[in-house]
Amino acid sequence: MATTTQPEARSGGMRLHVQRFGTFLSNMVLPNIGAFIAWGLITALFIETGWITLIGDALGYEGGYGFVEDLGAWGSGAEGTGIVGPMITYLLPLLIGYTGGRMMYDDNLRGGVVGAIATIGAITGSTVPMFLGAMVMGPLAGWSMKKLDALWAHKIRPGFEMLINNFSAGIWGGFLAVVGFVVAGPFVQAFSDLASNLVDVLVENGLLPLTSIFIEPAKILFLNNAINQGILTPLGTTEAAQAGQSILFLLEANPGPGLGLLLAFALFGRGVAKASAPGAILIQFVGGIHEIYFPYVLAKPKLIVAVILGGMAGVATNVLFGSGLRSPASPGSIIAVWAASPPSSLLGVTASVVIAAGVTFVVAAFLLKLDKDDDGDLTAATAAMEANKGKKSSVSSALSGARTGRSEGPIRSIVFACDAGMGSSAMGASVLRKKVHGAGFDDVTVVNKAISNLTDDYDLVVTHEDLTDRAEKKTGSAVHVSVSDFMSSPRYDEIVEMLKRTNAAPSAEEATAAAAPDGAAVPGREATAPAAAGGLSRLTDDGDDGTDVLAAESIVLGGSATTRDEAITEAGQLLVAADAVDASYVQAMHERETSVSTYMGNRLALPHGTNEAKPAIRRTAISFVRYADGIDWNGKEVSFVIGIAGAGDDHLKLLGRIAEVFVDPAQVARLETAQSPADVLAVLGSLQPA
Repeated sequence: MATTTQPEARSGGMRLHVQRFGTFLSNMVLPNIGAFIAWGLITALFIETGWITLIGDALGYEGGYGFVEDLGAWGSGAEGTGIVGPMITYLLPLLIGYTGGRMMYDDNLRGGVVGAIATIGAITGSTVPMFLGAMVMGPLAGWSMKKLDALWAHKIRPGFEMLINNFSAGIWGGFLAVVGFVVAGPFVQAFSDLASNLVDVLVENGLLPLTSIFIEPAKILFLNNAINQGILTPLGTTEAAQAGQSILFLLEANPGPGLGLLLAFALFGRGVAKASAPGAILIQFVGGIHEIYFPYVLAKPKLIVAVILGGMAGVATNVLFGSGLRSPASPGSIIAVWAASPPSSLLGVTASVVIAAGVTFVVAAFLLKLDKDDDGDLTAATAAMEANKGKKSSVSSALSGARTGRSEGPIRSIVFACDAGMGSSAMGASVLRKKVHGAGFDDVTVVNKAISNLTDDYDLVVTHEDLTDRAEKKTGSAVHVSVSDFMSSPRYDEIVEMLKRTNAAPSAEEATAAAAPDGAAVPGREATAPAAAGGLSRLTDDGDDGTDVLAAESIVLGGSATTRDEAITEAGQLLVAADAVDASYVQAMHERETSVSTYMGNRLALPHGTNEAKPAIRRTAISFVRYADGIDWNGKEVSFVIGIAGAGDDHLKLLGRIAEVFVDPAQVARLETAQSPADVLAVLGSLQPA
């Protein structure tokens, strides 16, 4: 057993160390990425082949570019001037060295200052931009300064602290500057020359596209920081300073492979993967967060072939066009890529993204079409992605629908929250409660509430996807699950699976009892009597005056509305006619719809007023309208519209029974063929209170 586990541990440990090293490098670069972008923009505008001269020449401008020549350090008399060269030679490496020194000295400014002093030695000891030297000298200076300060900590006489600290930092910084000039500068220049020659060999022999064989899998395993920040960005910046652009900036940052993969899932995928792919495309291609597509590859590892071939195609396209970027594109958004593209490379860079996406799409689509299975467990793949990354992913909620600030542990309380807490949340809570308790988790409570009434004492919060952000502000420590379909959302089954992971699994006896029909006898348990007779039509309001919640007069089997808004008005006017609400309540129903859709799923809409409109409710009541031709409800087809006015809590039982009806195809079919209000009442009234 030991022989089988030890190699795995070593492998995982090595990967973890590489990830940590990559994170360490990126932590020096990423805080200063704004400076890289500033340099890239200034370069794009003011150098001799920049946008200003390109546009001026295109318009036939024959005057001089004196100011532009001065800034870009080109033209007559411009030698040694400008800001393009000094920024890349001094500013950027010094910022990296300062950041690295400060990181190693517990965010102490002294570490940053000594790191910058040591870095200037490496800069002046070389003729290439000293990014790699800054990544060495900055952290070394900060770490060594910290160790030196520890030698005389608490031993300095009062009044001499500033003198000792300033002189020690100055003396040690000066010494490290000399070391940087004599050792780091020449060594890094030799390494840069060697790496540059290697890249030239790859380009000349047409082998550069082969780097995707290593880069694309490394991205999936979150080793991209070590590759990108540790190698490609320093080498690319050096090349860009000499040639005006570098293809190295696009080896890892090209958004094409991820776009092609997600498009394939959006068109040919199945289940959760297909449903989540369109949203992931926006995050990946426009937002530049490439990690969003990693779980799709982890769920179906053979798709790594698609992204590798797409990456190779993109690199080959850039080699063919001779294109590259002036500066790093961070994040890897198409916007950042275009912004960093010089005019002469804009066509080639765009083509590389399109071709990379196209190749990945074709290969991924072919593999998905061949696969007869589903698209794998995306939730499990997301968890694997986070395990590879070593921390929680900021975008994993877009794939699993869940966001959490809570540690993994038993889930005992679930709340379904909506704007008013009296309509959609009650329906969703009823459906979810039945699934949770049906799986044997009878000790888990499932309730519904208005978001405004939420408190941060629930383990899991379910909301419509448009309300999740509001709910998170009220319950930051809970797991948050977003749904778009209240009646048959796949999130409900995922919640049950989550309970199986976090809660103790029910015993076989409990599971059998939970699965038994209501009132059925279970071995070892007394049979429960059926609930008392009485259906929706006899449910009374809080005043208990015997008034029907759903009266025959509030049932319309041939609705006249043809649009969503007309249907809301029609259902609301029935409530007004039943003297259940004031006329102002109808407008509140429209206001509720503009904030969050009341489409429930299974061709059912449940329009109701906002939480602020409750004073307009005189008593609990509902209305029922059927539309034979259907209503377009925000792109969803709706055949049944049930208007709701809930004065108290009695209507919540009613909504639970409506939910049971609309998840049962046989009951829905009876409503479709109902010939009279009595037929509708017979269906809705056939269910008993829970």
